[in-house]
Amino acid sequence: MKTIAVLTSGGDAPGMNAAVRAVVRTACENGIKVYGVVRGYNGLINGDFIEMDLRSVSDIINRGGTILYTARCAEFATEEGMRRAVRTCQEWGIEGVVVIGGDGSFRGARDLSERGIPCVGIPGTIDNDIACCDYTIGYDTCLNTIMELVDRIRDTTESHDRCSVIEVMGRRAGYLALNSGIACGATAILIPEVPFDIEKHVIERMKKTQRADKKHFIILAAEGVGIDVKALAEDIEKKTGVESRATILGHTQRGGYPTAKDRIMATRMGNYAVKLLMQDIGNRVVAAQKEEVLDYDIFEALNMKKSIDMNLYNVAHEVSI
Repeated sequence: MKTIAVLTSGGDAPGMNAAVRAVVRTACENGIKVYGVVRGYNGLINGDFIEMDLRSVSDIINRGGTILYTARCAEFATEEGMRRAVRTCQEWGIEGVVVIGGDGSFRGARDLSERGIPCVGIPGTIDNDIACCDYTIGYDTCLNTIMELVDRIRDTTESHDRCSVIEVMGRRAGYLALNSGIACGATAILIPEVPFDIEKHVIERMKKTQRADKKHFIILAAEGVGIDVKALAEDIEKKTGVESRATILGHTQRGGYPTAKDRIMATRMGNYAVKLLMQDIGNRVVAAQKEEVLDYDIFEALNMKKSIDMNLYNVAHEVSI
């Protein structure tokens, strides 16, 4: 291929810039022209491109967010929107596209590949919910951010003998809640993959730990469980007598400097994606498994199911008293 493009789509994730940097520099070093697509599939439809070179990605490896920006694109979900994107690629001589994002972004990459524009997806999402992949770009940074924020909340929680009910991100996946709950010593962890009963899994656990002379508590809930954390805090205070407060961490979890793990994995994945396109291989998703980088057919990747590690969940349950 002589010309490729790179875009970021869906929710931003720390490490996306490192992946963009790796794509651009790998392409340039191999004599391939590379365009950065501004605001995801919107930019691909409208021809909002920036020609990139080695220096255009200097000093971005340490930055959160995405220098290419990101946006949802309802038009791309239509047949006419996809045709416009294909025409735009053809007009600009773009022969392949690297798509950095989550499963929704990969569906777009699949649709483009089916229409003659080879695409390679790189998993960039803080939720770590891409089934073919043990690890997605942004997850480690987000997990560490949550840990730091909960540790700060704990200082006040402990000082006032309170219970803090904290909502973290994870619409369909509980990886952030589970692992941050373990890292922060949460009394109870509520995730969408495991059925729970508030009376049994929160109230009774708190009362049990109270009998062991514990006076402050952390309850972590993934947003995907659909609980109003403020109402839950009020219920806890009423039933246990422990003053309770609710905190929604929100978008503070998304930003910040990416960790070394996210920078390294993003760089490896970006390099790998370009090497696939150099072989005229598209319709693939780059994946990380057991510290190795490999690739899957997009159709296969989208049909895979990822489940929570119940052994890890049981460990969290046993050590949280």
